[in-house]
Amino acid sequence: MKNTVHLVKLSVGTEDIANLAHWQTMRQAQTSDGLPRHVTRMWPKREAEVLNGGSIYWVIKGQILCRQRILRLDEVEGSDGIRRCAIVLDPELIRTAPTQKRPFQGWRYLKPEDAPIDLGTARADDDALPADLSAQLAEIGVL
Repeated sequence: MKNTVHLVKLSVGTEDIANLAHWQTMRQAQTSDGLPRHVTRMWPKREAEVLNGGSIYWVIKGQILCRQRILRLDEVEGSDGIRRCAIVLDPELIRTAPTQKRPFQGWRYLKPEDAPIDLGTARADDDALPADLSAQLAEIGVL
């Protein structure tokens, strides 16, 4: 999609996609209208591109494993009085081809041409490969 950019973010402490999905059903991870959100300190400067069909790609245990469409950006104020950005997400987690990603802080922009491909619904119920095997295959470019 033209003029679109994605975000990539580490999901710290998450074991797998199911664990991320479970976390997002918890009250503290939701907006008042029940949608999952991720609160971050920084507001994307490329907001228009992010909101033009962008997704957040989740890095779980060193690999991008899934994505969620970004629906909107909400301003929220923390208990410390600091304004933050709530990235409001579509609840659907879309599995992607596992792609290695080194650790980083915060979030980063991801060009559409650099984003891993979706696995599609035909493989959505496939059992996940063990993390170490998946990482080794991604390292040699098989996945």
